[in-house]
Amino acid sequence: MTLRWEAFLDRVQERGAYATRDEAERTARVVLALLGAHLLGQVRADLAARLPEALALVLLNPLPATEPLTPERFVRATAAWIEGATEATAVWDIGAVLSTVVDAAGQDLMHHILLQLPPGYEALFGRPERDLRP
Repeated sequence: MTLRWEAFLDRVQERGAYATRDEAERTARVVLALLGAHLLGQVRADLAARLPEALALVLLNPLPATEPLTPERFVRATAAWIEGATEATAVWDIGAVLSTVVDAAGQDLMHHILLQLPPGYEALFGRPERDLRP
């Protein structure tokens, strides 16, 4: 199921309790750019196909990564890319975006996404491990 632009950003804005849609959009772009650097091949393409076009392009043209980031380093990188963010607020931002990604991706694709990520990312997607891995 592809989420429309408005629906995706509305969910991120609600979940992140952002004052404006612009804030939700900036956060979504950062998190998806970092996530895109960790997904490869068909998995990244399949997820992009389920996102609004502008966010799919962010996912497909990620920030460069020299190595996979652990969940902790993913949080630190997110905090570094979002103006005024701390690690604590970055966890909140990541959860707002990645829980919306779960909605768009569905269970089967989420399984494949998590197989490409280092252990521990389940919590960043806002779901316990048992809900995401078969």
